[in-house]
Amino acid sequence: MFKFESLRVFHSATQLATEIDLVRRSFPDREKYVLAPQIQRAADSVALNIAEGSTGQSDAEFKRFLGFSLRSGKEVVACLELARKRDLIDQYQYDKYYVLFTELIKSIQHLRKSI
Repeated sequence: MFKFESLRVFHSATQLATEIDLVRRSFPDREKYVLAPQIQRAADSVALNIAEGSTGQSDAEFKRFLGFSLRSGKEVVACLELARKRDLIDQYQYDKYYVLFTELIKSIQHLRKSI
């Protein structure tokens, strides 16, 4: 078992990345090469940086990768704002994922401070 597999934040991040994948699939074709891949990469990056940083590196290096995860989480929030303003998602979806990513970001910050 890898260290990241025991981290709640990793599982939360993978769940949210999966949900964002479903959301971005509803985007129109005009966003196929613009916002859709950007929001997916950012959402995936949250989980992937947690995993990469946790595997056999120093605490300082893990903190650095958690910082990348935090930035990616904030990028998802910015993408959600663009999607809402472009009428790609409704206010309910925006609010739902805004809250979920805010909670995830807080959890990552808490983990980072505890290291």
